[in-house]
Amino acid sequence: MANIIACRVASYGKYQDRAWRHLPEIGITHVEVPVPPTAYVAIVRNWLSDHGLEATSLQAFCDIAHEKAVDAMKPQLEACSALGARICFVSIRAGETERSVVWERLRAIGDEAAQQGITVAMETHPDLITNGSVAAETMRAIDHPNVRVNFDTANIYFYNEGLNTISELEKVIDWVGAVHLKDTTGGYQEWNFPALGTGVVDLGQVIQMMNARGFTGPFTIELEGTKGIEKTETEHLQYIADSVAYLRTINAFG
Repeated sequence: MANIIACRVASYGKYQDRAWRHLPEIGITHVEVPVPPTAYVAIVRNWLSDHGLEATSLQAFCDIAHEKAVDAMKPQLEACSALGARICFVSIRAGETERSVVWERLRAIGDEAAQQGITVAMETHPDLITNGSVAAETMRAIDHPNVRVNFDTANIYFYNEGLNTISELEKVIDWVGAVHLKDTTGGYQEWNFPALGTGVVDLGQVIQMMNARGFTGPFTIELEGTKGIEKTETEHLQYIADSVAYLRTINAFG
């Protein structure tokens, strides 16, 4: 079973201009990039093509508390479709907004996404996808096939105490539409995300569990470094390369 392994271009930090050439060199041809303005969609499409890359997911912005949230998502979903990305990644915080209003707007966004053949994947962030239990409640409330969870393997530890990736994935696995592969040293609110395979996350089991559900990707590498530690360009590129090499050792590519 072949998996789609992608990389979030933002993982390159201040060296993002190197991502376009470096990723193909280490065998990665799928990426997650921000949604470009409508006027730049064709430029981004050509840029990706010129570098032998394909966008499997785009990062959009969604202020679900705003009354025009659905309208604001429409051109972003259209950009996903135009660039061939089937996943629209969003981080959504409901805050004080009445939950019934949030669910209604997310269902409407789901309807728009369905028209474009897109799945909206909500990041593992408070306050709607904080952990597996909260995410499952949110998914049941929205109840839309085009609104799913982007399961972040490290954020479970960052935003929660006493939980682990595998147990939380089990709770929400039927609603996972995309996965961010990220490792962590495991500390609550501790910004320490080392190279894949050097932290506490059992990434191999995550991939096996998702494959058993028929999910083959995108599994998107997300590397956010360690607070207070700056890497040189060479060190940062090695950080990415080491993470990809680790995924090969656990047969993540299938």
